[in-house]
Amino acid sequence: MKNGNFESILDAYQLTEGSIIKEKDQVELFEVGEYDADKKGYTVFPFEDGVKMDDFSLVISESELMDNYLIKTKKDNSESDDDALLSDSI
Repeated sequence: MKNGNFESILDAYQLTEGSIIKEKDQVELFEVGEYDADKKGYTVFPFEDGVKMDDFSLVISESELMDNYLIKTKKDNSESDDDALLSDSI
């Protein structure tokens, strides 16, 4: 998992809850939690071997995430069935 495909974070819309991120020069992975408006940042949790560690978290600002972190990309570039409109199947 640590050798997966990661890309630069170009837009805050990429920072959805459950996304996997890592610092550009480190190998530790984190899972993005919810945005904390009071602290003005995203809560992130350590992520290892497919498991989110809930006993420790950090709050990282959006600008720091966009400047210093990479986000895991999907492995395939094909469109998923979730992208199809309900009206398309009727």
